[in-house]
Amino acid sequence: MRISRLSATTILLDAMDIRTNSRFLLVLFVCLFLKTNLSFGADIISGNQSLSGNQTIVSKGGVFTLGFFDPGNTNKYYIGMWYEKIKTNQTIVWVANREKPVSDRFSSELKISDGNLVLFNESKLPIWSTNVSSTSSSPVQAVLGDNGNLVLSGGSNFSNPLWQSFDNPAHTWLPGSKIAYNKITKTHQVLTSWKNSKDPSPGLFTLQLDETNNSYSILWNRSRGYWTSGAWNGHIFSLVPEMRQDYIYDFQFVSNPNESYFTYSVKPTSTLTSRFVMDVSGQIKQQNFLPNNGWNLFWSQPRQQCEVYAFCGPYGSCNEKSLPFCNCLKGFKPTSESDWYLEEYSGGCSRVTKLACGNNSLPNGEEDRFLEMPNMLLPENKESLRVGSSDECKSSCLNNCSCTAYAYDNNDCSIWIGVFLNLQQLSAASDNSGTLYVRLAASELPNPKKEKGTIVGAVVGSAVGILVVVGLILFLIFRRRNRTVGKGKQVEGSLVAFGYRDMQNATKNFSDKLGGGGFGSVFKGVLADSTVVAVKKLESVSQGEKQFRTEVSTIGTIQHVNLVRLRGFCSEGTKRLLVYDYMSNGSLDSLLFSGSNSNVLIWKTRYQIALGIARGLVYLHEKCRECIIHCDIKPENILLDEELCPKVADFGLAKLIGRDFSRVLTTMRGTRGYLAPEWIAGVAITSKADVYSYGMMLFEFVSGRRNSEPSEDGKVKFFPTWAARVITEEGDVLSLLDPRLEQNAEVEELDRVCRVACWCIQDDEVNRPSMSQVVQILEGVIEVNLPPVPRSLQVFGDDQENVIFFTESSSTSQSSKVRSTTSTSSSQTKSTTSSIS
Repeated sequence: MRISRLSATTILLDAMDIRTNSRFLLVLFVCLFLKTNLSFGADIISGNQSLSGNQTIVSKGGVFTLGFFDPGNTNKYYIGMWYEKIKTNQTIVWVANREKPVSDRFSSELKISDGNLVLFNESKLPIWSTNVSSTSSSPVQAVLGDNGNLVLSGGSNFSNPLWQSFDNPAHTWLPGSKIAYNKITKTHQVLTSWKNSKDPSPGLFTLQLDETNNSYSILWNRSRGYWTSGAWNGHIFSLVPEMRQDYIYDFQFVSNPNESYFTYSVKPTSTLTSRFVMDVSGQIKQQNFLPNNGWNLFWSQPRQQCEVYAFCGPYGSCNEKSLPFCNCLKGFKPTSESDWYLEEYSGGCSRVTKLACGNNSLPNGEEDRFLEMPNMLLPENKESLRVGSSDECKSSCLNNCSCTAYAYDNNDCSIWIGVFLNLQQLSAASDNSGTLYVRLAASELPNPKKEKGTIVGAVVGSAVGILVVVGLILFLIFRRRNRTVGKGKQVEGSLVAFGYRDMQNATKNFSDKLGGGGFGSVFKGVLADSTVVAVKKLESVSQGEKQFRTEVSTIGTIQHVNLVRLRGFCSEGTKRLLVYDYMSNGSLDSLLFSGSNSNVLIWKTRYQIALGIARGLVYLHEKCRECIIHCDIKPENILLDEELCPKVADFGLAKLIGRDFSRVLTTMRGTRGYLAPEWIAGVAITSKADVYSYGMMLFEFVSGRRNSEPSEDGKVKFFPTWAARVITEEGDVLSLLDPRLEQNAEVEELDRVCRVACWCIQDDEVNRPSMSQVVQILEGVIEVNLPPVPRSLQVFGDDQENVIFFTESSSTSQSSKVRSTTSTSSSQTKSTTSSIS
């Protein structure tokens, strides 16, 4: 019995030893791991540690975090610092590599190298460094403090750092930091705004210390000052009255032989998290964080947005009474639509029509005219002329081809040569306002002579006009009555809620089918007022009726000349219908791939269709309140009206159908042959997936046949592969053209389309253009160099049996994976695959 108990005890002790040893080994493994890898939550980067991917360091008190971030979801990554405890909105306070983002944060690395903190990009090249020379023999380390200061020091000597982020501010002035003037090097520390809300690269606006009177100034382009804080009187800045006795900040001015600077701290009695920001608006803003309301603006200077110098850029006008504040003058358009969408207006506006003066190529020969703009704060840099009348002032400008505007007041003639800035629309006449006459091409303004001739006609025709208006009112009343009887109920704007039985009658019980796709089938219908419509029966709609109505109402508000207009919808039980305008010329594929020589699309028409589609996609990607990704761009989803104007159909339906972007082929409804590689990889889908599909479709515009369709002689089995080789090696783009066109095409346009197509189908979405860039290229605004041949085309270019899988993978294993998932895809996908294989 004793032996038995002893044995049991021994066994128990052995088991305890095993557990203890396991724990010890686990702790030992973790310790060894920490020697070579940075642990999450640590506040130090030492010599044998690095930071990459999703790794971060957090200050000891959990106030600030340092790591990689992507401000605009553009796959451009920066090393930045943000508030750890503010979870609702990532608030960046400091950025290291503002001008040199990395595209792959997992392959990039921030680490100690040769006594410096260095950021290496995905190619292992240094793109940012603290760039200090140290003679210290102590190991160097970087520590993130709770005050938001990243300090590089030798050993534990934090009192005399080798480098610190407080001496190298970005756009945020944190408590405890300073904005200084170095008396030895004669240089300024500056706060510099971001370019826009999604791009941290240096913008045009800076805040710096004016050493002449110890004040702060905001500069435009580091040269033109437009605001000052006023001199420091020992307590406050003279022009900042908000700095009263109960101010929550303690400011301190320091001047010594080396430098002069201001620093500030939040009073101990205050619990607010606070910051100063040199904002993209060109205003310095003091903000306090309120847990329930986010960042609250305490004050901003200058107070009025239009006081920011050149805020709206060249030929832009600022108006405090309008939103947005900036607008282009008549006859001008934004130089960069994408920048204006992000509220970055510094690029200003450019002319829609060239001036006649000095341009002998214009056919009409009409001289330029002037747009009268009263109540304007006139631009600077004017030239004064001595003239006797307003007409002489106008003639002086008109006879000078460099003159872009003039103003005349009390015998004072002013003209502006070249680009003018800082134009502001005032609400009423004031001592500072005047009338500006802006030079425009004749076609941009009505002809006064023709207007005089129309006055008599207008008077004579007024009686007829009244009769027409009365008749129109009666017609609209009758039409509205028809809408409520047999056409449906108007629910929001011009969107109509139809009854299912009415749609059955309109489509003759869905008998006249126009086509079908991944989202459902389309039928021709005629409403009670004889309006011809296209009715789409949706399949597999995941939303309930209320959510469906909400989403459809949102889609119904989206209108663009290159988007099919949604007229209404039907939602009864499980039945979901969408009612669109009917396009008389059907879908693009019916004309592009007709095979007939009688109705072949000429090149000029193809080019304009390609441009129109691109403009429609720009609107979906960049101009809507939320980016809309189409997910199924192909010729079948491009409809043509009577004048062959292209209109993108089925936009916004991906969300209605419930497409799951996190999965692969089995859960998506895109069409094989137009799918970007990221669909197969299972990563998140962005607007660049549409760019890829658009590029694949451009190849079909050129060839006039499906990309996957073999050539008549059987030599070309996958057109993009052959096209890429011709473009990069031979340059004979006319050989790629649809034979039915008999080489009747503008070579420059054809080359432009081919280059854009190659750029759009790059394997990595980071390397693809945005659709706004595509529009600019096709319009000839910018040029594009020949992009590299996508790796997938290089891999499969010599293996013609497998080229159909180039959009999915460049490896055999992934190709096999795609083959195995094909059987569970939609029937349309299966039939397409079998016909190609």
